[in-house]
Amino acid sequence: MAKNIRLTFVLVFFILISRKVFSDQEFVYNGFNGIAASYLSVNGIAEIEKTGALRLTNETSRTVGHAFYKSAIKFKNFPNGKVSSFSTAFAFGIVPEYAKLGGHGFAFTISRSKDMKGALPSQYLGLLNSSDIGNFSNHLFAVEFDTVQDFEFGDISDNHVGIDINNLKSNASVNASYFSDGNSTKQKLFLQCGKTIQAWIDYDSNRNVLNVTLSLSSVKPNYSILSFPVDLSPILEEFMYVGFSASTGLLASSHYIFGWSFKMNGKAQSLDLDLLPNLPGPKKDQTTLIVATSLSAVVFLAFGVVLTLYIIWKIKNIDVIEPWELEIGPHRFSYKELKKATRGFRDKELLGFGGFGRVYKGMLPKTNTDVAVKRINHDAKQGLQEFVSEIATIGRLRHRNLVQLIGWCRRKGDLLLVYDFMPNGSLDKYIYDDPRVILTWDQRFKIIKGVASGLLYLHEEWEQTVIHRDIKAGNVLLDAEMNGRLGDFGLAKLYEHGANPSTTRVVGTLGYLAPELTKTGKPTTSSDVFAFGALLLEVACGRRPIEAKALPEELILVDWVWDKWKERAILEVVDPRLNGEYDEMEAVVVLKLGLMCSNNAPSKRPSMRLVVRYLEGEMALPETLAAPDEYDGKKGGASGMGFEDFVHSYPSSSYFEKVSTWSSAYDGEGDIDIEANPITPLTDSGREDSR
Repeated sequence: MAKNIRLTFVLVFFILISRKVFSDQEFVYNGFNGIAASYLSVNGIAEIEKTGALRLTNETSRTVGHAFYKSAIKFKNFPNGKVSSFSTAFAFGIVPEYAKLGGHGFAFTISRSKDMKGALPSQYLGLLNSSDIGNFSNHLFAVEFDTVQDFEFGDISDNHVGIDINNLKSNASVNASYFSDGNSTKQKLFLQCGKTIQAWIDYDSNRNVLNVTLSLSSVKPNYSILSFPVDLSPILEEFMYVGFSASTGLLASSHYIFGWSFKMNGKAQSLDLDLLPNLPGPKKDQTTLIVATSLSAVVFLAFGVVLTLYIIWKIKNIDVIEPWELEIGPHRFSYKELKKATRGFRDKELLGFGGFGRVYKGMLPKTNTDVAVKRINHDAKQGLQEFVSEIATIGRLRHRNLVQLIGWCRRKGDLLLVYDFMPNGSLDKYIYDDPRVILTWDQRFKIIKGVASGLLYLHEEWEQTVIHRDIKAGNVLLDAEMNGRLGDFGLAKLYEHGANPSTTRVVGTLGYLAPELTKTGKPTTSSDVFAFGALLLEVACGRRPIEAKALPEELILVDWVWDKWKERAILEVVDPRLNGEYDEMEAVVVLKLGLMCSNNAPSKRPSMRLVVRYLEGEMALPETLAAPDEYDGKKGGASGMGFEDFVHSYPSSSYFEKVSTWSSAYDGEGDIDIEANPITPLTDSGREDSR
């Protein structure tokens, strides 16, 4: 009996001691040289440099890097118990690829796994992917330090700290800031400031409070910048891994960790920044040295006419990078890289062409990523630098229903734009004539809603108003899941929200141009809505906005649909190739909305926000509709519509005889791109107004 009591006592003592060892686990690393490196598990592009700094990412686009403490840490005494208190301090630095442009960010992470398999780069920070966002089974806790504002996850800015639980939509976030020693006034802190920053993350298990503190010194301030009440017991399991995750996007930054301390059930030791590896400065421009060395070598090796001709040929084909191009994002590809990706821009790789360039399929040699490369011979009427700056701005657009601009390249007068490759091509190949595959109604309705969502983002949800100016089926591309993505921003214009658009050349595609453009020359969000109305009708009806081969009463699609609406036979216009297999309520919504958007009067057209709400069923469409050819309530007629109005809008089908000569010249097999100067207003005498 006494022996059993002694054995029980020994077992209980051993259990208590083991729990004490686990619960008080602590480590401190002032750099990661030597034995410290053996305690870390790194994957992705993360590496430990000779200086002892842990580099999570480099300047490679769309990559991830992870570094975790090699052994799991015991956060609970029992599997279903309460999480113990913990504390960590680490020193970090972020060096962007360009002076003011970098991405994407990094996070202190507590995870069930140190491999993070399947995690994506860019806005996912190497933590999750699109399929497991928000899943309770993730058991993921992270504090993110993000330098890119992602509207998909509701980021508050491009310089913030956020607390993420099983999701990348932060439960709490704050703009990066700090309190200096003995000062209660919060000061702004730029995460990419080029200085080493120390962060403290403290979780109090008794009070269920998480605090995040930042400083530019070795001393921890008295005030935290972010305090969040939360019980992490349902989130963290008994054993978890602690570490860091980082990623890059279209733009890249090097994310460094210089030192790290961690402690369970106590305060982590603050780091002495003077004892840590130094933050690397921006890379010096070696262009001058490289060019000088190359020229010296050529001078010594140059001999004879053959070598001279070779040098001349080399100089003619070299990529000349002007200083302003180094300040432009997103990624700038070399011409040689894109030429190799498209196999010399050979015709076999040609995906399509139009008035603004040819599009080739390519594969980037470094990543084996399929891309679409658009080759534009730039119009000298617009400054190349201004044009490239606009393209760079558009490259920052991020939405699941927009074709993503990956990068660009300039070579003399040629501009090459690199986009995500859309394997299913453009929408027009599936709705006109005799397509190989007939889209179902569900696919069509999903594509319509997707394009509407993307257009709403351009008009209202981005930092500037973006007017696309060339919305049509040919510019709606389909990804592998047949999601509609709006592409080809070659004509897009950007304005500040609330600003009055300036007059410009009338450009676009026949059948999609709002009638007011020929009078004012000012593209607006309403003129985009007009083109979207044409898209709605053609997707539902399976035919072009202007069908030259159709019967006279069916020549203009919007007139034909309006006539059927008045006859209460609206469903007769639905694409007959669907064989009646469609949702009648959804079809009526699409057709009515197409008529509303196609109204000649801009004030009669709904905004894209209303369009999205109608398509999502959040609002009911009005019972009565205004005739599409009304101008502010006044019916248009033969006296009010000239030939120019017809060419740039939808005329009444009764004027078919007026344009019979034009329609006979147009065979209806493709889109007609329009480019013209705006019409100059006339005085009462018929002379051009010189104002």
